[in-house]
Amino acid sequence: MAIRHLYVRAYFQVAVLILLELAVSADATLVMTEKDLTMKKHACYTDIDSGLWGRFCTSSSVERENCALRCISLACYNLIYADDPLEEGEVDSRRGREFKYCVRREARGEDVSVPRSYE
Repeated sequence: MAIRHLYVRAYFQVAVLILLELAVSADATLVMTEKDLTMKKHACYTDIDSGLWGRFCTSSSVERENCALRCISLACYNLIYADDPLEEGEVDSRRGREFKYCVRREARGEDVSVPRSYE
């Protein structure tokens, strides 16, 4: 009887550890790190360069960048860049930060259709 009790207790402890690990993993997926964004952007570049996004996206470096931003998040692109896409030679750090903030909000499941300041 004592051995059975030990097995039940050990089984329970393992089950609790697995559930805790799953909970931590679920929370971790809600966070979009800089590394995650970079990896996603590189995956988008690969798709664009292979022709999956059409010739327009490979017609210039600025079109490639705009397509990569749409690939990362169409909702955030439409919110931040759609009315005024990046132009050749343009560096817009403010909108870049806003885009990253929007993508992170989207990864957490927040509604990104309503603009919010990243500051």
